[in-house]
Amino acid sequence: MSETSTVTTELTSQYAAQLTNDIERNSKEQERIGAELAELQQQLTSLQHDHTVLVNMQQALGIQPAPAEPAATPDSSAVPAPRKKATARRAAKKQPGAESATTRGRATAKKTTGTPAKKETDKPVAEKAGKAHQPTLVELVRRHLTGLTEPRSAAEIATSLGQAHPERGIKATVVRTTLEGLVAKNHAQRTKQGASVFYTARETAEQTSTTPQDKAPSEKAE
Repeated sequence: MSETSTVTTELTSQYAAQLTNDIERNSKEQERIGAELAELQQQLTSLQHDHTVLVNMQQALGIQPAPAEPAATPDSSAVPAPRKKATARRAAKKQPGAESATTRGRATAKKTTGTPAKKETDKPVAEKAGKAHQPTLVELVRRHLTGLTEPRSAAEIATSLGQAHPERGIKATVVRTTLEGLVAKNHAQRTKQGASVFYTARETAEQTSTTPQDKAPSEKAE
C-alpha cells in the first residue's frame, strides 16, 4: 500500500507541475494577444478618425467621392479558358458521334484552306522550271569562247557575261575556275603573255595555229 501511494503522489506532482506551466503559458499568451488587440484597436481608432477628417475636408471642397469598387468574392472569379476547353473535350470524347463530327469538321477546314496553299506552291515549281531551262555557267563560258576571235582574260569574259546576264551575278573568280575546268577537259586553251593569262576556245586556237601552215605552200608556189 505504501508503494502505490508513493507512485500516486509522484504522478500527481508531475501533473500538477505540468498544469502549472500550461496555465502560466496560457496566461502569457493571453496577455500578448490582448496587447496586440489593444494596439490594433488603437490603430483602427486612429484610422477611423483620419478617415472622418478627410471626408469632411472633401465635402468642404465640394469634391464628389469616387464610387467604391465592389470587393471581389471567391465565387465571382472567372474560370480559366483552358479548363473549359478541356472539359468540353472530355465531354466530346464521351459522346459516340462527337469525335467523328470533329474529325469531319477538321477535314472540311483543310479542304477549304488547301486551295490557297496550292497556289503558293505552284509559284516555286514554275520558278524551278524556268531555272531548269537556263544554261549553266559552263555553257555560257563555252559559248562565249566560241564566239571570240581573239584571246580574252577571265576578267574580260566575266564582265561580258555579267553585262549579258545581269540577273545571274557572275563573278570573275567563278569564271576563272570555270575556264580552268574547260582547259583541263581540253575544251579551251590557255595562253600566258607576261603576267596575264588569256583563254580561247580549243577550235579557235586550232584554226589560228593551222592558218599560217595552210598559207605557206601557196606562197611557195607563187
